[in-house]
Amino acid sequence: MPETDQCLKVAQGEFTLNRLPKRPNELLRAFDAADEYLLDYVAGFVNPAQDAKILLLNDSFGALAVALHAWNPWAMSDSYLSQQATRLNLAINGLHESDVNLLGSVDVLTDVFDLVLIKVPKTLALLEDQLIRLHPHLTATTQVIVAGMVKTLPAKVWKLLEQLVGATTTSLAKKKARLIFVQPNPNLIVPVNPYPVYYTLENTDYRIANHANVFSRDSLDIGTRFFLQHLPKSTDALDIIDLGCGNGLLGLIAAERNPQARLLFVDESFMAIASAEENFRQALGDYRIAGFRVGDGLTAEETASADIILCNPPFHQQNTIGDQIAISLFKESRRVLRKNGELWVIGNRHLNYHITLKRWFDNVSAVASNTKFVILKASY
Repeated sequence: MPETDQCLKVAQGEFTLNRLPKRPNELLRAFDAADEYLLDYVAGFVNPAQDAKILLLNDSFGALAVALHAWNPWAMSDSYLSQQATRLNLAINGLHESDVNLLGSVDVLTDVFDLVLIKVPKTLALLEDQLIRLHPHLTATTQVIVAGMVKTLPAKVWKLLEQLVGATTTSLAKKKARLIFVQPNPNLIVPVNPYPVYYTLENTDYRIANHANVFSRDSLDIGTRFFLQHLPKSTDALDIIDLGCGNGLLGLIAAERNPQARLLFVDESFMAIASAEENFRQALGDYRIAGFRVGDGLTAEETASADIILCNPPFHQQNTIGDQIAISLFKESRRVLRKNGELWVIGNRHLNYHITLKRWFDNVSAVASNTKFVILKASY
């Protein structure tokens, strides 16, 4: 029998679910009350036909996909970790990866759907982008149900749904979760998708593309601005990795300062990698050697394969704040760096990354700091 804390018990069955990245003694579940509410509602009131075409958006760790595997649903996410968690959770429940059609956030939808289940993402720009792209794939009879915890459902969610899909009604709250039912309006005039958005990088002629789920998509954030002022320049650096690259500005300017280096951009967001690749190629053309990889940090990279790793680590995963992702990135960086290679990290001063870095690196020093941020350099 599955462990209670990690067992999703819904009308469709009981399923063991895990979060990614994995942590010992995990205290957080891979599903929430909104998942439970949504699945029980689908079983009790929707009861989709066996051949119904079902689309899932933003299914964090595969709870919806696993529970609804019998319908062979499409599951679209901007998160590589979400997709990997879905694969893992299908496997541990004795199901096949082919039971779910996994799509990245920049993939193109091709079908018309009977049922669309949406978990509200942390970034509402992503929801806006998704709803605009979804419009041609709905009919007047498509059932659209949106789910989220009450604390993650600002009024703008209803506004976006009514502007881009149709009229809404709302369920009562249950275990602090709520469902929103949306009636698609085929006559609704949906605006042109504003994403990606663009701005010109200050002090350059580079036009920077930012897909909807990219951090600080409308302008240069102050942390990156500070980091850009202090990026390393070395004639010895042949391989540079922009880890957790976002729109790729760190790697782009590092490539400019290190013209002999090969660049690798890594992020778990499909939209981040799409943005980084467009930005790099528009700025530097095809002659520079660069790779762009959606993945789980550096787990796919060879040991001792990089000279410099640049990292502005995230301190949240969806709506959960924590340092587990940063810790994983630091540990993997130690493995991937060559001897005398350097990890360059920026973080808010209060995060005390210098203490964490000393667990894996012999030499940790401050490169620069201001009232808000510190840039650290670590080597072994």
